[in-house]
Amino acid sequence: MTPINEDPAVRPGGRLHRRAFLNGSVAATVAAASLAGGAGTARASTASLRAGAGRSAIAIPASLLPLDGFTTVHDDLYVRVLLLESGSARVALVVLDLTSISAEAIAQIRSVVSSTASVAAGDIVVTVTHTFSAPHVQASTSGAGAAQYVRNITAAASSAVTAAVRGLRPARVGHATGTCDVNVNRDVHTADGWWLGTGESGPSDKSVGVTRFDDADGDPIAVLMNYSVQSSVMMESVMADGGLPVTADLAGAAVGHVEQQYGGDAVGFFLVGSCGDQSPAFRSKRYTIDKDRNWSQADARDAGWILLTVQGERLGTEAVRVSETIRTSESHARAALRLLTDTVSVRTVPMGHPTEPTTSYDFTPTGTADVPVWVLQVGDGVFVGVEPELSTDTALGIKRHSPFPYTAVMSMLEGGSKNMAEARSYARITYEAMDSSYAQGAAETVAARVGDLLRSLRG
Repeated sequence: MTPINEDPAVRPGGRLHRRAFLNGSVAATVAAASLAGGAGTARASTASLRAGAGRSAIAIPASLLPLDGFTTVHDDLYVRVLLLESGSARVALVVLDLTSISAEAIAQIRSVVSSTASVAAGDIVVTVTHTFSAPHVQASTSGAGAAQYVRNITAAASSAVTAAVRGLRPARVGHATGTCDVNVNRDVHTADGWWLGTGESGPSDKSVGVTRFDDADGDPIAVLMNYSVQSSVMMESVMADGGLPVTADLAGAAVGHVEQQYGGDAVGFFLVGSCGDQSPAFRSKRYTIDKDRNWSQADARDAGWILLTVQGERLGTEAVRVSETIRTSESHARAALRLLTDTVSVRTVPMGHPTEPTTSYDFTPTGTADVPVWVLQVGDGVFVGVEPELSTDTALGIKRHSPFPYTAVMSMLEGGSKNMAEARSYARITYEAMDSSYAQGAAETVAARVGDLLRSLRG
């Protein structure tokens, strides 16, 4: 096995209380719908490819604020839909600028996409960009504001999929990979144990995976970027006026740059990768470590927008550069389109809610759970997705052993769930290990099963 630090795209590298909303109940509720085809089911076609894409902003009017603590909207949150068709196979990818999403909202989105685009429920893949500066999607029964928020998200999904259907046309696809240094490992060794910060010595996957869908004339329909980072530049950063703003954060800024460069004709998609142990290199509200390894927090407040703009532009610029190296041709118009779903049984532990570092923790397994896995093949590229936030080592292992020339690894599918840390995290007792309902070895079990699935697709 190649050591991590021999990969040129890999460099050693407030309390996250808002993330307590994510839990296994979301995964359990949506699993039946998302796996409608059954475990190990694959839908395949190698007929002529067609693609369509659409986007629509989620309305958050002033009358809805404050919502989940947010008091103002800095930039819009979007729903983006990519519709792919090959012969009788039709697949939809729905990407939302949200931290997470409830089972109720997913069910409504799936219903709208299914009826509008004639896509089977099990062939609709829903994921989030994992921006931390977006109101959590609560159950409609929790209040009038929450109910309206769900309706607005569903309405945006309806508009986006309608645009994707309207724009569905013959397409070809290509994949390429670049490198960008805007993420950093967030595990740091403090005097009190491992905690959150800027862990330059830790592993970090700097690769930017890009997939471009062109129409028959070679004009871009959609540009997908896969990058391993949490969109948390402005997470919990309170402005000078006391306001807490909504923003699509790093993912939104990067995708916005891509869409701007293509004049709005192509829809950009951010597919969050192994984000469990990765954060933006520069955050507005950040942890700092002094010479004695004591930790504290500082907040740049309004100045944080500069950090967001620069890092988003940098990541978006690399995605565009890589996209421009892709040369699709007529030979790419008969790309294989396959969606495979499966589940992996892993051991579980009681999930903690860490608020500070520690040097002791009980990781004794107490049960088991089924972890859904999605594998989407488009041409000679493949997208692997799971609900939990994977860590760098796990994703790199999947990529390294994949038989496909291009492999994107995605976290936060179907609403997302908490971290699925790798062995090193449990040994160090990191935030990711404590902030998880999965026992040690779960990530390695999932990665092994993914490898089996990829080899089965490759034949």
